Amino acid sequence: MNILQYLIPESIAECLTLLNRFGGQAMLIAGGTDLMPKLAQKNMAPAALIDITRIENFGDLAVTDTGLMIGAGTTHARVAQDERLSQTWPALVRACASIGSPQIRNIATLTGNIVTAMPGADAAVALVALNAQVEIASPDGNRSAAVEDLYAGVGRCKIDSGREIITAIKVARPQNNHGNAFGRISPRNSFCFPIVNAAAALTCENNKIISARLALGPVADRPFRPQKAEAVLKGAALDDPQAIDAAAILASQEANPRSSCLRGCADYRRELLKVLVKQVLMDASKTRNPYDTNTHQI
Repeated sequence: MNILQYLIPESIAECLTLLNRFGGQAMLIAGGTDLMPKLAQKNMAPAALIDITRIENFGDLAVTDTGLMIGAGTTHARVAQDERLSQTWPALVRACASIGSPQIRNIATLTGNIVTAMPGADAAVALVALNAQVEIASPDGNRSAAVEDLYAGVGRCKIDSGREIITAIKVARPQNNHGNAFGRISPRNSFCFPIVNAAAALTCENNKIISARLALGPVADRPFRPQKAEAVLKGAALDDPQAIDAAAILASQEANPRSSCLRGCADYRRELLKVLVKQVLMDASKTRNPYDTNTHQI
């Protein structure tokens, strides 16, 4: 590793100026838990590293009347430990608590979980289920985009990190009759990639599901939305076991996991998905109190 310059801007404008100066050859760094190993292995050679951790408000985590605002430098540990979030966004809290180890969660950021664009990233899967949006700053101005729209393939994010930067992640406050949950299946509970993971977000009215969002990983080239499974849930009673079973089966059929030495064969992982999707749907729907939804670890 031979980094010639390590720069620390204190504003978004200064960061964009530095990116422009290096003409796309600089790289942004926050926690660095994915970037530093790649640099050590000489898989990339940026002209400079631009550290965003001192940019004003990038470490903020705010709960407002409209929802949740997560600064681009906010770590998984901070989200996982914030008691304000556990009742309203338990899927995100549980997902952040599942990342790596305590050491990694203390420095790795949710924004990094998105821009590395890995399809099984726990926090990203939860954010897709929750229909999270990101705010992006570039020389052309600011724009918003859904997290689920940022994937161009495995490890490929649509954010042009050589000229633009995510400034915040936003999750809307759910409607009153709402539940969400996250789960993962892995060989052990810490410092281990998931064999499969899943998140569910349900909105209900008069004891019926009026909308459902599911996100699965790593079963495609991005956090995957099984839309047939979501459709079968719409209009079903909140406590209808047949609808939940049907959605779990459809989700496993829609998914396209690959066989691997690390995670097992594709058929095995589809069977696990049936179990996991059923569990997260039950967790998201099993209570009438919309802000008392539990998550589950298998």
